[in-house]
Amino acid sequence: MVNELKQRPVGIFDSGIGGLTVAQAIINVLPNERLLYFGDTAHLPYGDKSTAAIQSYAIKICDLLIKQQCKLILIACNSASAAAYELVREYVGSKAKVLNVIDPTVAYIGHTYPGKTIGLIGTKQTVNSNVYKKKIDDLDVKITLKSLATPLLADMIEEGFFNDSISESVIHAYLSNAELNDIEGLILGCTHYPLIKKQIEQFYEGKVDVLDASQIVAAHVKAFLEQHDLAAEKRKGDHQFYVSDFTRSFEESTRIFFKRQVRLKHYPLWE
Repeated sequence: MVNELKQRPVGIFDSGIGGLTVAQAIINVLPNERLLYFGDTAHLPYGDKSTAAIQSYAIKICDLLIKQQCKLILIACNSASAAAYELVREYVGSKAKVLNVIDPTVAYIGHTYPGKTIGLIGTKQTVNSNVYKKKIDDLDVKITLKSLATPLLADMIEEGFFNDSISESVIHAYLSNAELNDIEGLILGCTHYPLIKKQIEQFYEGKVDVLDASQIVAAHVKAFLEQHDLAAEKRKGDHQFYVSDFTRSFEESTRIFFKRQVRLKHYPLWE
């Protein structure tokens, strides 16, 4: 039974392509795991949705991931982690383990930057929820957090505008905001943002540590699976990718990420 449990897939969901940065990082550190990825392309971006709406999407997605017998569900979206993690954990119960992308990032920040001033950029939902501030304050390691909502960034990336002059202008406009003055590190509080990490690093010219949460989260997932004796010893079957609304740009982005053709399965959340 334990062995059968180990072979079950790891479920990952996000509003669109952002969670692919986390999925790719997980594949790098856990090559034996089979992933089942759900991109809720019908409802992206989550960052400007209400908490209640995000919770209802998350529950519907979890129904699919549980049906597919996922041993672990990772909420690979900061907005959904902020809005729906506790509810999802309660809803899923003992059927699967549930992780989010915020807790491992907060733990890493607390360990690495005590007494420092750290910046956070993310969606309106993530920033306005104050979840990072509350969790960092709870650590009681005297970290000052400066947060800025950057709502255009996720949409821009979903539309394929990254590593070009358009994304450079938008990034420059946001990061020049006085709210982010005098920071020593910057949390990329949205799983889309690693795609523009290089441009953000160029803006800061090496003076600010730019923290890619996808690497931190992948390391956390690896440690968690090993700790609970759930890590697969050998991969059985291929990764699967579901979308709630078929879009050519998502298919193209997935192909670029995984460097091969990916077949998307259409799974509308509401018939």
